[in-house]
Amino acid sequence: MCGVLPLVMANVQKEMMKTFLGFLMTIPLLLLQSCTSMGKQSAAPLEAVPFVDLTRYIGQWYEISNYPHRFQEGCVGSRATYSMREDGKITVLNECYEGSFSGKLRNAKGTAEVVDRKSNAKLKVSFFWPFSGDYWIIDLGKDYEYAVVGHPARTYLWILSRTKKMDEKRYREILERLEAKGYDTTKLSSTRQE
Repeated sequence: MCGVLPLVMANVQKEMMKTFLGFLMTIPLLLLQSCTSMGKQSAAPLEAVPFVDLTRYIGQWYEISNYPHRFQEGCVGSRATYSMREDGKITVLNECYEGSFSGKLRNAKGTAEVVDRKSNAKLKVSFFWPFSGDYWIIDLGKDYEYAVVGHPARTYLWILSRTKKMDEKRYREILERLEAKGYDTTKLSSTRQE
């Protein structure tokens, strides 16, 4: 028995090392993919809005449309709720129903941190430390009735509203501004809301 334990421990350590090395090898690939997608960008650098009053921005937002991504597959009724923390960061709670409005409620909780204090429009959001992603507010209603969130490489895009439905005329105007910013609006997928 005593002779078997070191052998088992050695195998466990070997498997852990393989997993760790596999994880380390994916990091350069992710960085390369990020650089490659930014290199393909032919439009001018993406600009965020000049200023966001975070006390007006917090609260609940309903997703009107988005660039589809695997982490939101099968989601309906998607919404995000932002709340201020005492340390100046923002708690992010993303929720959606799986498949239908009677489906299981999925959620992901993260933290957002402002990285541009002059505008408050550029944030980093993390759902899993130490990884974070850019969250730029690139269009915002005068009364904070809608917001458009993008990424500097234009790989992510969300159109959000304080209400579950958005006026069609306003939506078309947002799309025109997005096209002027270099976004391909044909990639947008509408989000089902009740």
